[in-house]
Amino acid sequence: MRKSFDDLTIADDFMFCKIMQDESICKQFLEMILSDKIGKIVYLSPQNSVTTGIEAKSVRLDILVKDESGKSYDIEMQVSNEHNIPKRMRYYQAAIDIAFLDKGAHYKALNDSYIIFMCLFDAIGNDKPLYTFENICLEDRQTPLRDGTKKVIINAEAFRKAENKELKGFLEYVKTGTANTEYTGRIETMIQAVKHNEQARQEYRFMSGFEMDAREEGIQQGKSLGLAEGSRQAKLETARILKQLGDSVKKIMQATGLTQEEVESIS
Repeated sequence: MRKSFDDLTIADDFMFCKIMQDESICKQFLEMILSDKIGKIVYLSPQNSVTTGIEAKSVRLDILVKDESGKSYDIEMQVSNEHNIPKRMRYYQAAIDIAFLDKGAHYKALNDSYIIFMCLFDAIGNDKPLYTFENICLEDRQTPLRDGTKKVIINAEAFRKAENKELKGFLEYVKTGTANTEYTGRIETMIQAVKHNEQARQEYRFMSGFEMDAREEGIQQGKSLGLAEGSRQAKLETARILKQLGDSVKKIMQATGLTQEEVESIS
């Protein structure tokens, strides 16, 4: 069941997107995670849908940012571990590149790009608060490919191991809700302001209702297919629709009776 509006925290997708729409909050987040200064933000938009082709799987980016130097940053909040973060990052990077590179443009026109996943769990398993990846030469283990891409996975679960005080405070806030730094205090104040905003409340209610209707429609479509083509085809179609709507692998397995392997193989 969807959370009530009053119970939302920074770890919930809706609230995370609302807070990160503030340029100063978002800029400080990026500089804290990347341990570097970024240029002035010139574009910041939540919930960007990116489609690479009629038959291709579309993606919806939580927060898409561009700075004055042309670098782009995709920021995603991930609460549940569906064991697909690396492959998702690969696909998101490809989708963004295709969307941003105009037909006929030179490959050199591709901007530097960062894919950042803020996770409440350890997606890699090495108990580190941050995992930063870039392509390097395997033969000497140090020469970078310089393709302009980096991928960052944040593990809020390991907040105690963060050496940077601000990062530690932020990850602790995401994981536990405890605000003990100036930055997290600002975020908490903004969250309380959002919760007192009737327009935001209505927006959340509308989104919740829309997603529930869409999910129910998907289930009904799946059932109809089952009558015509057999129960297994119905289960697969229902699973496909639920997957597009963002349901976890576990929930889809429970709803359809399919195995984890069957659900994960659905594109």
